[in-house]
Amino acid sequence: MSYALAKIAEEKVFRDPVHGYVHVKDQVIVDLIETKEFQRLRRIKQLGTTSTTFHGAEHSRFNHSLGVYELTRRIIDEIFAGRSEWDESERLLSLCAGLLHDLGHGPYSHSFEKVFDLDHEEFTRKIILGSTEVNAVLKKVEVDFPEKVASVIEKTYKNPLVISLISSQIDADRMDYLLRDAHYTGVSYGKFDIERILRVIRPTKKGMVVKASGMHVVEDYIMSRYQMYRQIYFHPVSNSAEVLLTKIFQRVKVLFETGYQFKLSPAHFESIFKKKVSVDDYIKLDESIVQYYFQLWLKEEDTILSDLCERFLNRHLFKSVEFHDSDEDFKKLERLTTLFHKVGIDPDYYLTVHTSSNIGYESHALGTQQITLLLKNGEYADLSDHSTIVSAINGKKSVYKYLYYPKDKIISLTEEQPYKKEIVELLGLK
Repeated sequence: MSYALAKIAEEKVFRDPVHGYVHVKDQVIVDLIETKEFQRLRRIKQLGTTSTTFHGAEHSRFNHSLGVYELTRRIIDEIFAGRSEWDESERLLSLCAGLLHDLGHGPYSHSFEKVFDLDHEEFTRKIILGSTEVNAVLKKVEVDFPEKVASVIEKTYKNPLVISLISSQIDADRMDYLLRDAHYTGVSYGKFDIERILRVIRPTKKGMVVKASGMHVVEDYIMSRYQMYRQIYFHPVSNSAEVLLTKIFQRVKVLFETGYQFKLSPAHFESIFKKKVSVDDYIKLDESIVQYYFQLWLKEEDTILSDLCERFLNRHLFKSVEFHDSDEDFKKLERLTTLFHKVGIDPDYYLTVHTSSNIGYESHALGTQQITLLLKNGEYADLSDHSTIVSAINGKKSVYKYLYYPKDKIISLTEEQPYKKEIVELLGLK
């Protein structure tokens, strides 16, 4: 039997709080899970800084990746198998893509990427195609199998049905993270009837579709996602911790580039600072390494870096106030920037506007396939054309802006400080 078709003697199961069990029978999947690159995902949180607000949100990219694999497996083996529209030879390819889709995430994901101009999707590709344990396993299937897996994740693979399993507006990735994030944050917003959704999904040559009889459960899924973004992913307190992370990385980068002598050289970051980061350097970075450096930087002589690290590690977060794209708010920000300079608070690190945005649903979406209904007469239609609920949010962008600042530093200014009163008034402090 070829390696691609090899099964382990006894099915391996992972206990999972969302799906009950994750079932693994394929030798290739077992071998991929055991690689160091995949095991690294245990040390990368799925929700970054969200645990500063929802303390249960400590789950990892490892959890999520197994969950995406399991949903992909169930869709293929329980729904698609035996249908003429599904090519069984693409089963293993789909499972591997689902399992490995988040392989390139760095510590604290998006904050890390923004400051250092990195792209986790690019590193997912590099890990899959590079000199790695994951690549070695995939090459045992076929010489060009790593390229095929990478192309599915990049959404360039020839079969849109395979892509839609992990990259569409109703895919294994989104369904798992909504259920998983709702579970670990302890909220009900992200919960929906996954069993019913699986029963109404159907394969077509152009991608997954949903039977019209399942429209209402898909509406529930769309609204669950909409509420999760509003209530969880864009929570202003979690975003405050993300702002701190960004400012820490920003400060360290500036210090390194200006020749600052760290008490202990940030060796794990040097190739990133120099923009010569290799795959090997990248996979050595995880959140345990980052927090180790934060602990070291508490003792640095640079007071800004030390203070920012103390705030992040001990949850002394910035406060926030809503910010609007109005002349009034921009004038306030300009004046606050001037006043912060005058009282000795560096606005580059202690005054910032953070923006979050999301579109609830996109018909004819670019990059992610729309949700298509299979009508009783055999024709196809976009979900938003038949759902009043979904059409109400179709294409509408929700934008959330907050101005973050260190309330404690402002309050601690002496009453004799001539600018304190104006700062307090501008920020609406009491």
